Amino acid sequence: MEASAAVESSATVSAFEVSKRPDTAKLVLNSPSPPSLREELATVVGKAFRPRASGGAGGGRAPRCAWVLPALQCVFPVLQWGRSYTLKSFKSDVMAGLTLASLGIPQSIGYANLAKLDPQYGLYTSVVPPLIYAVMGTSREIAIGPVAVVSLLLSSMIQNIVDPAADPATYRSLVFTVTFLAGVFQVSFGLFRLGFLVDFLSHAAIVGFMAGAAIVIGLQQLKGLLGLSHFTNSTDIVSVIKAVCSALHDPWHPGNFFIGCSFLIFILTTRFIGRRYKKLFWLSAIAPLISVILSTTAVYATRADKHGVKIIQKVHAGVNPSSVKKIHLNGPHTAECAKIAIICAVIALTEAIAVGRSFASIRGYKLDGNKEMLAMGFSNVAGSLSSCYVATGSFSRTAVNFSAGARSTMSNIIMSITVFITLELFMKFLYYTPMAVLASIILSALPGLIDIKEACNIWKIDKMDFLTCLGAFVGVLFGSVEIGLAVAIAISFAKIIIQSLRPQVEILGRLQGTNIFCSIRQYPVACRTPTVLTIRIDTSFMCFINASFIKERIIQWVREEVEASDGKGKERIQAVVLDMSSVVNIDTSGLTALEEIHKELVSLGIQMAIAGPGWNAVQKMKVSRVVDRVGEDWIFLTVGEAVEACLSAHKGTALEC
Repeated sequence: MEASAAVESSATVSAFEVSKRPDTAKLVLNSPSPPSLREELATVVGKAFRPRASGGAGGGRAPRCAWVLPALQCVFPVLQWGRSYTLKSFKSDVMAGLTLASLGIPQSIGYANLAKLDPQYGLYTSVVPPLIYAVMGTSREIAIGPVAVVSLLLSSMIQNIVDPAADPATYRSLVFTVTFLAGVFQVSFGLFRLGFLVDFLSHAAIVGFMAGAAIVIGLQQLKGLLGLSHFTNSTDIVSVIKAVCSALHDPWHPGNFFIGCSFLIFILTTRFIGRRYKKLFWLSAIAPLISVILSTTAVYATRADKHGVKIIQKVHAGVNPSSVKKIHLNGPHTAECAKIAIICAVIALTEAIAVGRSFASIRGYKLDGNKEMLAMGFSNVAGSLSSCYVATGSFSRTAVNFSAGARSTMSNIIMSITVFITLELFMKFLYYTPMAVLASIILSALPGLIDIKEACNIWKIDKMDFLTCLGAFVGVLFGSVEIGLAVAIAISFAKIIIQSLRPQVEILGRLQGTNIFCSIRQYPVACRTPTVLTIRIDTSFMCFINASFIKERIIQWVREEVEASDGKGKERIQAVVLDMSSVVNIDTSGLTALEEIHKELVSLGIQMAIAGPGWNAVQKMKVSRVVDRVGEDWIFLTVGEAVEACLSAHKGTALEC
């Protein structure tokens, strides 16, 4: 009777232990199937084209066209903020727009020269794109127009196809084609939520690229600063220095250098004063325009152009002419134009979104990245049809716009109107503007592109990131813009591949008095659980590139544990718990690795348990029958549940720590 009672009692205890297993373990295997690739793509496309539902009050049925206004407001934010726009805000925007134009007009002329285009094309780019952005953009402060880096990108890459000096008409045609394609790419990024493509250029890569581009742009300005007639088309530092050295043997006129240096010092001095005394910010904003007016007047009065001072000469006046017929999408250079366009599109978006977000955070509102891509894209598509080249957000002009008190994108409209009036009425006065002063205006904008403090900060935080920064910098400086970008992206991908090749695989322990398991290397106070080896796989995707490394590391640790216990007479490990909570997805190589780990553990008489696999991972484990081989009873939601089950199964007790 007593023996029978003991057996019955033992069975009751065993049944009780099994029933104590938490029901949450079943949730892992009973979860619904994750969305398929087709469903995810359909969701992305649906979000792109389906307008957001407006939460109207009342239970009445919404009219059929109720979605039209929200859809229009989504595409044209001006319809939303325009309803609450006040006269006070308009006055602020008028002052900001006029201040912006005083800086934008001379800069646009200088950047057109950098892009190897006639001066009026820079001004054209400050008319149409800002108007389009004003009704579609979400940033209240960003100033749209030509920028130095994109101008350099266009000139350095398109001149490899056509020489702008030998065939300027074809060169302009390619510029407009690239601008159109860049706009199409940007619109596509916005429509299909492809903003992640911009992230291929990391922050470190952008810092290095901008610094290298700034130095290259500065070296290019030596032609205008020294008044050189012959100069290299190459952008690398070695070619530019050789060109300068060879040109110095030719006759040159110090008047160009004197004008350029004098006004460069003047602009930098006013900028220093504007930063020192915030109320005088407008002084640095109008300094480039004052420089153009004073230098043009001085050259005209002294007829310095007769004594070797290089001047702009004739500039075409009037509104933007149509360039529709100059865009060739089926010409012999379409493939090269597409390659240049996607580079320009990504660089322009990266700069614009970075500028917009930095000032949006100061004002306390959120910038919609996808709407920004749409706005930039349509601005460039419209610009390409009206003789403009690639436009984006300028940091220096945006800072001026912000300091001048801009309240909305109306400041861009005011700037555009001012530039339009200048094109109509004042272009003839630019005939005697010296090239040296344009070079000084561009040079004055370059220090903001070189962020030495941030480069040092990157070095302190992440040496691999600094290598990316340095690679972009050296590539641009000693190679070309394309080489710099390629080096930066290659190093960034190499970093990702290296980290994917050897992900962290950690042995876990329990923190005292808790059910929290963490790395015993990172937290030495964590206690190992006897007879159970708990291992965490720290990778989101267990795949062909890292599966072998993970398998070998786990099997090696298990064998070492077994040998140590056999040699020292310690209690042998009975179970291995794999914490897969970080593993979101897994491929066939990863599944094969799990099967091989399971076979190895079975051969050693060790139970294998899996805790917290990701949604896609557990679904693939079920389809590939890995779950059947391991056993459904050994798949758990948490590490704590898996460890307790292993201890209970082998009549162990949890370590009190």
